[in-house]
Amino acid sequence: MTGKHDDQERKLKSVMDTHHISPQLQDQIQELTAFHTYPAPGVLIGAFMVDYALELLGMSPDLKLYGVCETPKCLPDALQVMAHCTTGNNRLRVVPIGKFAITLNGHSDTETTEAVRVYVDLAKLKTYPVIDTWYANSPAYDKHTMKDKLQDEIFKAGRAILASEKVRVKVTPKKKWKSVTCPGCGETVPDYLIEGDHCGACGSMKYYERSS
Repeated sequence: MTGKHDDQERKLKSVMDTHHISPQLQDQIQELTAFHTYPAPGVLIGAFMVDYALELLGMSPDLKLYGVCETPKCLPDALQVMAHCTTGNNRLRVVPIGKFAITLNGHSDTETTEAVRVYVDLAKLKTYPVIDTWYANSPAYDKHTMKDKLQDEIFKAGRAILASEKVRVKVTPKKKWKSVTCPGCGETVPDYLIEGDHCGACGSMKYYERSS
């Protein structure tokens, strides 16, 4: 397994060197790829998106940043690794709209704040036929024969397939909560997650059955 990972890392570095990707971004992409477990096309495009968003904001990932991702596929990992917006630190929100887009903003104590939204521009994709075919989920894309071409074209394109816009987003302040015991399962949950008088696991979010 380690040998396969090393080969993958060397191959990825070779492609990035060919397209003159900066050493700093290369390191981030390698870290991101390891986190995701493989260099998925969406992860690689996501790296350019987050890098671009950070530059537009003029902010460092060392600052407290908040991200919204419009798809649960691949793209959230780029925000987690490169901008340190994670589900665990409550600074990443995934809104499953189905668009390959992210919004990033800094910390704010106001009700709304300025942010940048970066997304894949469909018109710009036409210059890159392999990415365009893959992105459209076209049957013309064959991952067995076109995978390497796709990766090469992603690094060739870089930010050239992206667009951005300034937006404003709502700032959700932290609220105090208290623990409530669910009468159904006997476990405790925050009061704001109670559905009626039961927890989600005993209601609409039930996803398991207890084994006997």
